[in-house]
Amino acid sequence: MGRRARDRRRQQQQRQERGSDSGGGGDQAGWAGGYPEIVKENELFERYYRELGIVPDGEWGDFMAALREPLPATLRITGYRSHAREILHCLKEKYFKELEDLEVDGQKVEMPQSLSWYPEELAWHTNLSRKILRKSPQLEKFHQFLVSETECGNISRQEAVSMIPPLLLNVNPHHKILDMCAAPGSKTAQLIEMLHADMNDPFPKGFVIANDVDNKRCYLLVHQAKRLNSPCIMVVNHDASSIPNLQIDVDGRKEVLFYDRILCDVPCSGDGTMRKNIDVWKKWTTQNSLQLHGLQLRIATRGVEQLAEGGRMVYSTCSLNPIENEAVIASLLEKSQGENSQGGETFSSVMLKDGQWLEEWKDVPSNRQTQIRPTMFPVKDEEKLKAMNLERCFRILPHHQNTGGFFVAVLIKKSPMPWNKRQPKVISFKGAEMLTFNNISGLFLESKKQELQNSDTEQSKKEGVCGPPPSKKMKLFGFKEDPFVFLPEDDPLFLPIQKFYALDPSFPKMNLLTRTQEGKKRQLYMVSKELRNVLLNNSEKMKVINTGIKVWSRNSDGEQFGCAFRLAQEGIYTLYPFIHERIINVCIEDVKILLTQENPFLSKFSSETQKKVKDMAMGSIVLKYDPDPTKPDDLQCPILLCGWQGKTSLRAFVPRNERLHYLRMMGVEVFKAKRKDEESESKTEEEVQHRLAQTEEGMDVEDKEHDLVTKMEAGIAVLFVLVSSGPEKKATRGTRYCPSLGQRQSHGDANICVACQTEFHHVYFYR
Repeated sequence: MGRRARDRRRQQQQRQERGSDSGGGGDQAGWAGGYPEIVKENELFERYYRELGIVPDGEWGDFMAALREPLPATLRITGYRSHAREILHCLKEKYFKELEDLEVDGQKVEMPQSLSWYPEELAWHTNLSRKILRKSPQLEKFHQFLVSETECGNISRQEAVSMIPPLLLNVNPHHKILDMCAAPGSKTAQLIEMLHADMNDPFPKGFVIANDVDNKRCYLLVHQAKRLNSPCIMVVNHDASSIPNLQIDVDGRKEVLFYDRILCDVPCSGDGTMRKNIDVWKKWTTQNSLQLHGLQLRIATRGVEQLAEGGRMVYSTCSLNPIENEAVIASLLEKSQGENSQGGETFSSVMLKDGQWLEEWKDVPSNRQTQIRPTMFPVKDEEKLKAMNLERCFRILPHHQNTGGFFVAVLIKKSPMPWNKRQPKVISFKGAEMLTFNNISGLFLESKKQELQNSDTEQSKKEGVCGPPPSKKMKLFGFKEDPFVFLPEDDPLFLPIQKFYALDPSFPKMNLLTRTQEGKKRQLYMVSKELRNVLLNNSEKMKVINTGIKVWSRNSDGEQFGCAFRLAQEGIYTLYPFIHERIINVCIEDVKILLTQENPFLSKFSSETQKKVKDMAMGSIVLKYDPDPTKPDDLQCPILLCGWQGKTSLRAFVPRNERLHYLRMMGVEVFKAKRKDEESESKTEEEVQHRLAQTEEGMDVEDKEHDLVTKMEAGIAVLFVLVSSGPEKKATRGTRYCPSLGQRQSHGDANICVACQTEFHHVYFYR
């Protein structure tokens, strides 16, 4: 038996002993009896908000009753995809109808309702909690649908109030957007959708820079963002309160990057989330807000500093506390002299942990003045307070629309901040000879770069204006990331690709990058022109966790077919407008064959498809389905699939969840009841051996490679298992590949990837 199995037995034995010692019946006491249910009571919480008066008269009972009820499940259909309508149709005509007259644990399941304020019926809620969705056998099919479509990026399971801030930003495709505290990424996904409102434009002029201070949460953010397959997203890892000024090249000059839209969803005490985070009931104190107020104000201040004039910033929290909300907005407006800005209710006193109220700053004991700041108290000047228009802030109470608690305020920047009136100096490049690249992320060679920085910094000090930071290298923490290396214009790697796929002359090849400096380039990624500009000019200022969309992958046998790189499904919708050859139009029956069979023979396809394939050389291809308007019962949205044409077969390189998505849209039943071994939370050594015994020993090496590539492309964490060829066929655990990190990593003995929190899939190789 393995070490982990022994540890589990030892822990179980200890729990049973504790249960016996406490006079219980072993499994009936201690840990084996389950965790005690959290009592949804907090006297200080009730006193604080009752005396504060944020709940209207006569509604206190409804307010508290709503907080004690589970939060309804909500989902949002990805709006920028051309098949959003098809997903909505599938939900309404199939899955929602199956919920009619259904009861779970004696509770009647209410039919899901669309959120009236969200555009085009793309957001829905139901009275089913997440726990019921996961555990109820009657809802297993619906739950599988939600999980699979969420992995594909077609559905986001997001709290209703969380959808509001991106809507209030009023994003257009040309906007430069900063998401300051982005993890886990549901709001970021909304922003990406809005950038791609025009599906005919694969490269909108805008972009999203999504930041988070927590390195590990950045990888969750990457996982969320990668579902949407956008070349216009960059994930960075910085403290939002001191996120660096970035620079971009504008007509040969370096200018400071100001953002058109900023989402400032700051860390908060989270007492608006009591319906789903029940730990808040026992952990809530007034001290939580006092400790966070300063950080929230610093982040909001840094946000308005980086906002362009005329730009819009949305400040939001999932807290009900005025100290985290109106007090931050009032302080920000007062500092910026922004009486005309858009900013509810006014806020009043501060309560200490012992329940004592402090009416003014002068009442604060001297030993507490480092924790309780003047900005937590209301502005004394009535005229100034009135001019702030704090009533325009929007606090959402749980009982009004059966949601969580939330706060949101919209601010528009009318002029530079008083402490930053002078515009940052720009650097002018006199000639192209100064832009010497070393082919590694487009960095300046040290001598020229240092010369530019030193000359500008000295002049900036004389003039008292903001210039670039000194050349001191930033200290970056967390995982060390692979570099972002843009392909040089004359890179010989690209010519065979351009010829094989007959790429349009307008294809932006300068936007291609890799993640390796030496050796063979295995993956090619693509970013938008604007993000390329940001990367080239800020490589030492920011820690980039991830950016770009994978468009080509190296195929070990590809060179004999004329091109060493095959198309990647992740980037096919971005690449397709530029590809003029290697495209095969297929009918809906052919699509079903491609998605349900792993490597079907050509004879199984329609005669039209067989003829087209016969006239085309072997290698990577695009399989395109166009809807037939004369057949309204068929799928009515176009589909693009990456495929591989062999000598006698044709296959699709499509991740599993994406296959299931397309099959559902075509009316094919893909529901599969869970097996008992899938429901277990841990895999013992015997189970691994059992799975090994079921693996086909005669599997072709090429099929193994295709299987591995398919899993890795699907964003699945892969555990490579090396198997001895002897009669015992002993399995040894090997290298773990994490898709969020984009590279092989050591994760100890865990069966769960620490970066993306997904279970490893086993891939077996025989010695």
